[in-house]
Amino acid sequence: MRTAFDFSPLFRSSIGFDRMLNALDAASRIETIDNWPPYDIAKNGEDDYRITMAVAGFSQDELTLTQEQNMLVVSGQKTGDDKGGDNSQYLHRGIAGRAFQRRFELADHVKVVGAALVNGLLTIDLKREIPEEMKPRKIEIAADTTLPKGGTKQIEAEKKVA
Repeated sequence: MRTAFDFSPLFRSSIGFDRMLNALDAASRIETIDNWPPYDIAKNGEDDYRITMAVAGFSQDELTLTQEQNMLVVSGQKTGDDKGGDNSQYLHRGIAGRAFQRRFELADHVKVVGAALVNGLLTIDLKREIPEEMKPRKIEIAADTTLPKGGTKQIEAEKKVA
């Protein structure tokens, strides 16, 4: 049994969180029918993540990684014929070779820093890099903050057209 969540009360009382609430709403609607290829997501540090995906039977040329804004798309498409290239006939085919596309929603400022295919495992390293202007900063408070007396100063005078 699936429970539907109503996020509309949160939209009324929050400002600037619409993207996060939309992601929660979309995640609650996703039905995972296809869970192939299997993958792991690990947090390796404060801002470091790793996705490990089992893609046995796929070569480096048959895999594609694409990052579009906050979406990472991993897809695989087998090239060549299904018979293995050596005119063999399969009696049992247990290694999946079907095309796939797996999408991962990334948080703001998360970038792919590397990917490697070793022994049938595709590892994708991710890092969250917060821009310097968005990091917390300390603001100095001046000791004497008296404002000059005498009102405001006029910066520009009105110009008369002849």
